[in-house]
Amino acid sequence: MEMERVFEFPHTHMDRRPRKRARLGWDVPEVPKAQVGLFFGQEVANISSYAPSGVPAENTTSSLFVKGVARNGSPPWRDDDKDGHYMFAVGENLTSRYKIHSKMGEGTFGQVLECWDRERKEMVAIKIVRGIKKYREAAMIEIEMLQQLGKHDIGGNRCVQIRNWFDYRNHICIVFEKLGPSLYDFLRKNNYRSFPIDLVREIGRQLLECIAFMHDLRMIHTDLKPENILLVSSDYVKVPDYKITSRSPNSYFKKVPKSCAIKVIDFGSTTYERVDQSYIVSTRHYRAPEVILGLGWSHPCDIWSVGCILVELCTGEALFQTHENLEHLAMMERVLGPLPLHMLKRVDRHAEKYVRRSKLDWPEGAASRESIKAVLKLPRLQNLIMQHVDHSAGDLIHLLQGLLRYDPSERLSAKEALRHSFFMRRSH
Repeated sequence: MEMERVFEFPHTHMDRRPRKRARLGWDVPEVPKAQVGLFFGQEVANISSYAPSGVPAENTTSSLFVKGVARNGSPPWRDDDKDGHYMFAVGENLTSRYKIHSKMGEGTFGQVLECWDRERKEMVAIKIVRGIKKYREAAMIEIEMLQQLGKHDIGGNRCVQIRNWFDYRNHICIVFEKLGPSLYDFLRKNNYRSFPIDLVREIGRQLLECIAFMHDLRMIHTDLKPENILLVSSDYVKVPDYKITSRSPNSYFKKVPKSCAIKVIDFGSTTYERVDQSYIVSTRHYRAPEVILGLGWSHPCDIWSVGCILVELCTGEALFQTHENLEHLAMMERVLGPLPLHMLKRVDRHAEKYVRRSKLDWPEGAASRESIKAVLKLPRLQNLIMQHVDHSAGDLIHLLQGLLRYDPSERLSAKEALRHSFFMRRSH
């Protein structure tokens, strides 16, 4: 086995697939703008947040300034770009505490920069949110959720850890521990080749432990997907790939993470469990049927997303590759069997057009022949898994059938899934 230590900047938010839905600032209460102070022409926001633990805020002010001038001062003021993104240059300071090292990624919400934290003497990832009201509001919700999760996540082993946050030049900046690449980025750079089943087992276990932890706190993530699950380390090994699909010499080996440790990120869409939540949540490919049909949703929508993610890790490709609701539902029926009659009879007025005579209006309602072909080429779930998994296939299929039950009331809970025989096996 060839082993190499590879250090890569995680592109956590850079490679948004075209299917990515627009981030919406839904269901967000009005949040008062954080205080920003002006000292000698230099902005210093939320000075108390710069204090090391146990050090009063008033003791930190003097360390930020030397003879009335900000030490490691901020760069000249620049206007944001046309989309409200913060304009920066590598090597500049982001307040006196952080020095910008590189750009790690960009998404609908804003940008993620790798920065040197002068106080803690470590690299961190800073999410700089677009200077637009709805994104600022969503960021404040994310900060609240991260702080609540941090209070209960003793040891910080489940969710990404928030180090700090501040409001700088009308941009909410959230400081995180620096982690490795997302599962999606790892798949993409590995030519979408699947993870070994034992790695899928360990990632699945950690993911479900995180979701069980959140659900116990009555929180629903609502946007679980491979882009929002980060490997803790960027290190990987190269192993022989026996399922060669290319004649390229590089195709004889595939990358496998050295560590299976993961953390969940992006709590900007996280919400507390409430009655009658029916607005659209989740990125398209990981969206549960009850969301599409307008039947209302709760914590089981996260479980559906976990099922889709596990299939993707086993096969290298998203289970439901579609951009349209009727085609999406038809793909579900192709892979999992017919939707329950009682769910089709209760669809809301927006989803009525997908149902005819208490059945899915397919293929009659298909938008094109290409759409019908895309559905027909999908195999049944058990056949799909058996094509890619050598051992544990039976246990995994049974687990996925529980995670991907149409009726959310019958879907496995995270705690029930963790007791499944698939997780009882020891890794080979």
